Amino acid sequence: MRTEQPKMIYLKDYQAPDYLIDETHLTFELFEDHSLVHAQLVMRRNPERGAGLPPLVLDGQQLELLSVNLADQALTAADYQLTDSHLTLQPDSATFTLDTTVKIHPETNTALEGLYKSGSMFCTQCEAEGFRKITYYLDRPDVMSTFTTTVIAEQHRYPILLSNGNPIASGPGEDGRHWATWEDPFKKPAYLFALVAGDLWCVEDTFITMTERTVALRIYVEPENIDKCQHAMTSLKKSMRWDEETYGREYDLDIFMIVAVNDFNMGAMENKGLNIFNSSAVLARAETATDAAHQRVEAIVAHEYFHNWSGNRVTCRDWFQLSLKEGFTVFRDSGFSADMNSATVKRIQDVAYLRTHQFAEDAGPMAHAVRPDSFIEISNFYTLTVYEKGSEVVGMIHTLLGAEGFRKGSDLYFERHDGQAVTCDDFIKAMEDANGADLTQFKRWYSQAGTPRLAVSESFDAAAKTYSLTFRQSCPETPDKVEKLPFVIPVELGLLDAKGEGIALRLAGEAAAGATSRVISVTEAEQTFTFVDIAEQPLPSLLRGFSAPVKLSFPYSRDQLMFLMQHDSDGFNRWDAGQQLSVQVLQELVGQYQQGQALHMDQRLIAALRSVLSDETLDQAMVAEMLSLPGEAYLTEISEVADVDAIHAAREYARKQLADNLHEELWLRYQANRELSKQTPYVAAAEHFARRALQNIALSYLMLSAKPEVLAATLDQFDTSDNMTERLTALAVLVNSPFEAEKAQALAVFADNFKDNPLVMDQWFSVQAGSPLPGGLERVKALMDHPAFTLKNPNKVRALIGAFAGQNLINFHAADGSGYRFLADLVIQLNGFNPQIASRQLAPLTRWRKYDSARQALMKAELERILASGELSSDVFEVVSKSLA
Repeated sequence: MRTEQPKMIYLKDYQAPDYLIDETHLTFELFEDHSLVHAQLVMRRNPERGAGLPPLVLDGQQLELLSVNLADQALTAADYQLTDSHLTLQPDSATFTLDTTVKIHPETNTALEGLYKSGSMFCTQCEAEGFRKITYYLDRPDVMSTFTTTVIAEQHRYPILLSNGNPIASGPGEDGRHWATWEDPFKKPAYLFALVAGDLWCVEDTFITMTERTVALRIYVEPENIDKCQHAMTSLKKSMRWDEETYGREYDLDIFMIVAVNDFNMGAMENKGLNIFNSSAVLARAETATDAAHQRVEAIVAHEYFHNWSGNRVTCRDWFQLSLKEGFTVFRDSGFSADMNSATVKRIQDVAYLRTHQFAEDAGPMAHAVRPDSFIEISNFYTLTVYEKGSEVVGMIHTLLGAEGFRKGSDLYFERHDGQAVTCDDFIKAMEDANGADLTQFKRWYSQAGTPRLAVSESFDAAAKTYSLTFRQSCPETPDKVEKLPFVIPVELGLLDAKGEGIALRLAGEAAAGATSRVISVTEAEQTFTFVDIAEQPLPSLLRGFSAPVKLSFPYSRDQLMFLMQHDSDGFNRWDAGQQLSVQVLQELVGQYQQGQALHMDQRLIAALRSVLSDETLDQAMVAEMLSLPGEAYLTEISEVADVDAIHAAREYARKQLADNLHEELWLRYQANRELSKQTPYVAAAEHFARRALQNIALSYLMLSAKPEVLAATLDQFDTSDNMTERLTALAVLVNSPFEAEKAQALAVFADNFKDNPLVMDQWFSVQAGSPLPGGLERVKALMDHPAFTLKNPNKVRALIGAFAGQNLINFHAADGSGYRFLADLVIQLNGFNPQIASRQLAPLTRWRKYDSARQALMKAELERILASGELSSDVFEVVSKSLA
């Protein structure tokens, strides 16, 4: 914690390190009330930094220095300078060995950075700058070293001792202790270091690589979770095979390990050979994890495994390049998930999330480029912009170069930079060199913040049989005040004739017509593309597959949107047409509410969704997505001034209208799918996910009728389901219903059944925290006193506080400001022991300018109160100060 204003760090100030570390030898002596860390660093002067021997400045925080030896000479306090963040000493040779011993206290480390205890287990989290809380080091990603690690601990308490790489030796020690040594032969930065010591059980398997090497696979968990690992293991093996087949990447060590940890600030961490996961991203079985949780486990296991090449073998030169590994790896894991499930539905889910949350980030005070040019606290930049928008940027390169060209570029990138710490520019250069392409203008996506807007207009000349589309791109001002130059925006499009069939496309000047879908590149502020041989007025299908992360506007009528919903060959655009139609209808209802009129809904939305619901040829997951109205958070994001009450009233009215008018169709679909669920054992596979998704959204609509037969069906689903997907949906439907007695009974039964399962109890908290019924804040406050809740566990905070503030907009934005006061109090409290989680809970308050003047004043006052509350961490200070700037 600090009272002085933290300083800004700038990309332009980057300098290579003065010294390099070739070998790192670590010995950990783990005790219950402290730990000792002995480090031997084999170092040399960096030849890139010229002659001379400048002082060696090592990073270190919360360390008690016990001894320092430089070149086998013991140093006294007079021989070095020590501050609360650095150890500085003077080498007298270009090559030398530095030995240090420090005492640390994992048992009291509540920030969950560095070495800490989760329950009875020792574990680490070193990204981004946690290694400096373990020992004195050059804690930066461009210093890469081999690591040999010995862990010593009491054998009875900690029978399992793990670190990076391959195990090379182990044995008994004195006084009931034992030791194990691990060697990682691949150079890595300190942020990829990992250590685990605990009483863990293990699920084992093997994988045969494409060169016939056998790799041991192990997933370590606490004993009570040993039956929840098989899905993660299956996902791991699928990921390894997919990465070989799709990218030609083979795993390089003899063993790959995953450890599930209950107390973890992030989702998971790709430490070389020893991935440490939040338990929520590993543990999954039908009775305790939903379909969404199964898909999340599969995606995160893949993401962390894919990092072995896109992040570990080739890593970041500095933290400004974070999207080099994260954006690229999200793109890779999205491709994997699309291949494992429905590609269209995966794209729909990714884009819905991006539009709702990343677009909001781009329009808020924390807006930054995919490669930011400055930061105060790097942990604040593990953002949707770096990950999700970064993935979209990589996806645009894939679109521009094609699948084959992209693969050539990635092959060259891995070959050229294996074992190096590099930049986003190096990634782009490999793509250019492999394809003879020029991506100079495209690189603006890395340096310019904000979401571009793309306004499109049309012109049809019947006599000349030409059809023109004019694109105008712009980008709103962002806090960095950087001038916005035109982006390269790849637009995949098609033209539909009156029958809904695609027209073969030929641009003016081209010799012959091509396919009915193609990509054009918009590179200028205003640009017109003219298609020839167009015999009739076409209807454009624009931005197919969401080929660029932009806000597109085209003056579609509601009838045209209905036509696209029925006929577009691009599944994503069929869904998107439905979303645009829903937005138009919902915004009309918002206007009626604001003007005090009786609400009346356009029947075309009902007719369109009836058509979708009746089409049994459609993927059921697609039908479920199309039935899902745009959420209140998205409607807030696209509003100039968000009227929380009007948005909530309009959306609830629309849901009730759909439920009443489509009751028969929904009931038939629900009953058919529920009957199949009863007859079919649970399978974590795409077709089964799809059936349950449609079944469950149908039930959520049906309960709005409050009919006795729907209540009976819901109670039956809650009582007799063999899987958490159906049971949790039934619980949520009851929690949001008017049936108070049944709701209370279901909540009590659920809590009693799962009181010993922390992850399931997190879902129990979230269902109640997200309920929009009146009294939301009081429910959340009461739940904070529940024995299963603790502020010290990040998953609990996200499940209860995060769900309330981020999803329950009508209750969080109560007109009296009580939701804002509640969140500010919690942020101040969390700041004292887990700054990362504190800063991440702040997001709803940072968007204060989006609301009416009364709410703006209340939200701003809470941000000012946080700022004035005392010793703020740099994490919280950065978010609050930028929000108020």
